[in-house]
Amino acid sequence: MPNIAQVLKAEIERIAKKSLRAETTFLKKASAAYRSDIAALKRRASELEHAIRTLGKQVQKPTPASLPSEEKPSTRFSAKSLASQRRRLGLSAEDIGRLIGASGQSVYNWEAGKARPREAHLTAIAALKTLGRKTAVAHLGAMKPAT
Repeated sequence: MPNIAQVLKAEIERIAKKSLRAETTFLKKASAAYRSDIAALKRRASELEHAIRTLGKQVQKPTPASLPSEEKPSTRFSAKSLASQRRRLGLSAEDIGRLIGASGQSVYNWEAGKARPREAHLTAIAALKTLGRKTAVAHLGAMKPAT
């Protein structure tokens, strides 16, 4: 005949395991659901980060076709070109500065490569290419009484 203590101990173990199993089943299911939710969120975050990187690259490098019609691409600037335009027109840096709307010192700095003109000045510099010597002098003459 088995020992009553052993039988009682075995029965207590069986009942304890059964109640623990019932208690932990819910926790195991919840834990598995949380793990799958976390994995799905990580995948979604990864997809969104990839989309952000892709959009960031597109914004940084606009193509000419994607530019709005009112927006012009920036005008290129060359210090040598500005100096040659000034010599071609036979004007001083101060006179060119007045035509452009800047100081003579700014023109010297642009020609020396120490500074770069702003966008508004770049369009005025580009307009200098269409001026002849007589037209430039006439513009300066018209500006003198106003100043």
